[in-house]
Amino acid sequence: MNSEVRPLKVYLATPRGFCAGVDRAIQIVERAIERYGAPVYVRHEIVHNKHVVDRLKGLGAVFVKELDQCPPDRPVVFSAHGVPKSVPADAQSRQMFYLDATCPLVSKVHVEAERHHNEGREIILIGHAGHPEVIGTMGQLPEGTVKLIETVEQAREFVPADPENLAFVTQTTLSVDDTAEIVGALQARFPNIAVPHKEDICYATTNRQDAVKQVSADCDLVLVIGSAKSSNSQRLVEVALRGGAKAAYLVDDASHVEWSWFNGVDTLGISAGASAPENLIEELVAAVSARFDAEVIENNGVRETVTFKLPKAVA
Repeated sequence: MNSEVRPLKVYLATPRGFCAGVDRAIQIVERAIERYGAPVYVRHEIVHNKHVVDRLKGLGAVFVKELDQCPPDRPVVFSAHGVPKSVPADAQSRQMFYLDATCPLVSKVHVEAERHHNEGREIILIGHAGHPEVIGTMGQLPEGTVKLIETVEQAREFVPADPENLAFVTQTTLSVDDTAEIVGALQARFPNIAVPHKEDICYATTNRQDAVKQVSADCDLVLVIGSAKSSNSQRLVEVALRGGAKAAYLVDDASHVEWSWFNGVDTLGISAGASAPENLIEELVAAVSARFDAEVIENNGVRETVTFKLPKAVA
């Protein structure tokens, strides 16, 4: 090794990248194309990652904003983030063949919200306005039924119709720490608020945040591969900074890295959001290794074994 190439410790966060829900959604599109031929239409980005979307386009997927852009005689797939109830109802009225790639853990939140509504509770959704998952969850119930809370301040100011008859659910890709703070504020004000049977923030989000916390305390710089549209990826950057990293950035891929970020950096942490493919990590590690004497260390994180069944139509 050239003596001028300086050493760099690279900590790979584990787990990282694809989760079971993303893997399932991508498989649904791939298998639909195999079984029914191209084109297969997909309402919204199947997952928030340009590289995944572009690869599926190459196979014959056509991404659209709404159903009226789809011909009635071709399959249409709904994205992993979930959709309002009006979307499958619209597809049925048009006699379209559709496949729902909603992550089962998002579907669980939908079921929970509906149960609370049927039991007469006012429902709070903790999440980010405008995110497809939030739009989908709020769209499970009549308009105005679900109240969105994004911040601790909003939780402290929220005025319910009946303080004794409340429930909350959450977006699955939030910051575990931020959400705990919001939940704490709500429970302090409304001790009888109904809580989810099981944590709504999904296992993959929690595991990836825990892994980034582990590596960030030792890192001068953390790079997270993921899309700016991806909530879980953005949260990983925030977790890295909160966990002690001196700097942290979200990048689409290795080509978006600014090498000036590495000035004075001796330790680098790398992770990826749940919709980022592993080959992007490999390319980033290769790009770093081409510039530094890199010692790559994989942290000893949780090994994920979760898988979700595919719909019968493509199983």
